[in-house]
Amino acid sequence: MPGPNSMPKGPMPAGKPKLNPEGLSRLFKMIWNDYRWSILIIAFLICFSAFANVYGNTFQQSLIDDYISPMLQSGSKDFTPLLHAIAQLAMIYLLGIVSTYTWNRMMVRISLGTLNNVRERLFAHMESLPIKYFDTHAHGDIMSVYTNDTDTLRQMISQSIPQVFSSLVSIIMVVVAMVSMSWVLAAITFLFAFCMLMIARTITHSSGRYFREQQSQLGKVNGYIEEMIEGTRVIKVFNHESAVEEAFSVLNENLFQASSKANIYANILMPVCMNFGYISYVVCALAGAYFTIHGMFGMTIGTISAMLSLNKAFNNPITQISQQINAVVMAQAGAARIFALLDAPSETDQGIVTLVRAKQVDGQWVESKEYTGHWCWKHPRAEGKFQMVPLRGDVVFDDVTFGYVPEKTVLHDINLYAHAGQKIALVGATGAGKTTITNLVNRFYDINKGSITYDGINIDLIKKPDLRRSLGVVLQDTQLFSGTIMDNIRFGKLEATDEECIAAAKLARADSFINHLENGYNTYIHANGESLSQGQRQLLAIARAAVANPPVLILDEATSSIDTRTERLVQEGMDELMKGRTVFVIAHRLSTIMNSDAIMVLDQGRIIERGDHDSLIKKKGVYYQLYTGALEMD
Repeated sequence: MPGPNSMPKGPMPAGKPKLNPEGLSRLFKMIWNDYRWSILIIAFLICFSAFANVYGNTFQQSLIDDYISPMLQSGSKDFTPLLHAIAQLAMIYLLGIVSTYTWNRMMVRISLGTLNNVRERLFAHMESLPIKYFDTHAHGDIMSVYTNDTDTLRQMISQSIPQVFSSLVSIIMVVVAMVSMSWVLAAITFLFAFCMLMIARTITHSSGRYFREQQSQLGKVNGYIEEMIEGTRVIKVFNHESAVEEAFSVLNENLFQASSKANIYANILMPVCMNFGYISYVVCALAGAYFTIHGMFGMTIGTISAMLSLNKAFNNPITQISQQINAVVMAQAGAARIFALLDAPSETDQGIVTLVRAKQVDGQWVESKEYTGHWCWKHPRAEGKFQMVPLRGDVVFDDVTFGYVPEKTVLHDINLYAHAGQKIALVGATGAGKTTITNLVNRFYDINKGSITYDGINIDLIKKPDLRRSLGVVLQDTQLFSGTIMDNIRFGKLEATDEECIAAAKLARADSFINHLENGYNTYIHANGESLSQGQRQLLAIARAAVANPPVLILDEATSSIDTRTERLVQEGMDELMKGRTVFVIAHRLSTIMNSDAIMVLDQGRIIERGDHDSLIKKKGVYYQLYTGALEMD
C-alpha cells in the first residue's frame, strides 16, 4: 500500500519551451525595491562611462580636422592647442574609468545581496511547505535551485544586466553621434546591425528552450548523486555499483545532450555578430574613402576616422549584448525554477486554538507567563472570551478515511480512542497504514473524511505549531544535525538548560555512552552522526524527545535498529519516558508492546483486530500468527 514515499518524485518543472520573462521581471522588481538608490547611481555612472567612450570617438574628428590637419598644412610646431585638447580628452577618459570601476563594485554588492535575499526567501518558504512537497520533489533537485539556479542569477545581475544596459546606452549615444556626423555611413552601419539582430533573435529563440532543459537535467543529476551518496552502504551491500553507474550515465548523457544543444546555439551567436561587425567596418571604410575622393556628402578624413571608431563603438556593444544573452537566458531558466519553488503553496493552517502555559487560580485555569509545568488549550469563544482546556493527551479517530492521492485510499474508516496516559500499539505488515496514522496525528496531511480530536478539540482547529509542540516523535530513521551532542538533544526544546538535556539523556540511557566520548556532551558530530552507532543515534533521538516532555509520544519503530542488548537498556528508559503520557507505538518487535493498553492490528488500511496482548493471543487471529511467527511483519 502506498505511503508518502511511494509518490513519484520528479524534478522542478522545466516549463514550456517558449521562455516567459515573468520570472526575471519579478526578480528585477525585487532588486529595485531593495536597492533603488544604488541602481539610480549605477545608471548615472554607466551613462557617464558610455558618454566618455563616445565622446572620445567623436573627438577624433576634431583632433584631425581642427588640430592635426591645419598643423600639417601650415607647418606649425605649436603643439599647445593639441596638447590641451588631448588633456581634455584624457580627463574625460579618466573619469569614465573611475565611473566604470565604481559601478562594477556596486553591482557586485547588489548581486551578492540579492542572492542572499533570494536564498533567505527560498529557505523561509521551504520551511513553510507541507511534507507532501518533499515527498513529491527530488531533494537534490531542490538543492540545485539553491546552488546552480541562484548562481545563474549572480552572473546575470553582476555582469550581464549592467553590461547590456551599458551597451544600450552606448548604442543610443553612438546613433545620435553617427547620424549628426554622417547619415549615409550611419545608414550602412544600421543596415548591417539590423541583419545581425535578426540572426541573433533566431538563434536566441532556439537556444532558450535548451537552456531550460539543461537546468532541469542538471537538477536530476544532482538529485541522483545525493540519493546515491545517502544510499552508499546499500549499494555496496548488494553489489549494485555497476547498475547505479549505468543509471548515472543515462542521466549524465541527457544533461550532456541538453547542454550541447544549448551551447551550440550560444557559441554560434558571438562569431556571427563579430563577423557582421567586421564586414560593416570594411564597407564603411570603403564607402567613406569613395565619398571623400569624390567630394560627396562633405566627407573628410577626420569624419571617416571618427565614423570608423563609432562603427566599432556601435557594433561592439551589439556583440557584447549577444554574449550576455546566453547568460540572461540561463538566468531566466534559473529564475523560473526559483519562483516555481517560491510559488509552491505553503502549508495551510486555519487553526485558532493555541497551546499556552497555565496555572490554576480559584479553581480556574488561566494563562501564565511563567513556566508552571501545566499547559492548556486556549480556545477562542464568542465575545472575545477564551475557554481553557487542560492538555491531557486524549486522541480520538472517528471514522477516518485518507489517501495520499485522491484516487488511492490508504486508510479506511479508522476508529480508535487513546485515553490520556494509554499506550496504543499499531502492528501490521509494511504498508498497512501504521505510519500514516501517526502522520495524521501530526497533521502532516489532512484527512478526506471523518474527524480527529485532541482533548475533545478537532485538530483542524488547533494551530499546527502548537499541535506539534505537544507531540514527541522518535522515528526509525534517526536524523541528527551537525553540532554537539548537547545541541542535538536540545533540538527537542531549544530553551532547555544543560541540566534538562543531561536529565533527558539519563532517562533515555544515553548518558553512559555520551560520557565515554572524548568531549562528552560537547562532542561535535557530522553528517547525521555517522561516527556513532545506529543504537547510539537512536538513544539521542529518544533523549531529544524526552527533553521536550510532551504529553503525547509517537514511537515509529524506535527500537527496530537497536540490537537486543541495547534494546533492553533502552526499554527501561522508554518505560520511564512513557509514564503518564499517551503513546502511539509502531512496533516491529512485538515483545516491546506486550504491555500496551490496546493493540491495533492493521491490514491494507483497516483495523482488523483490537485488544490487549492477552485477549488477542486468546483470539488466535492475525496478531496471534504474527506473534508466533506464522505470519511475517514485512
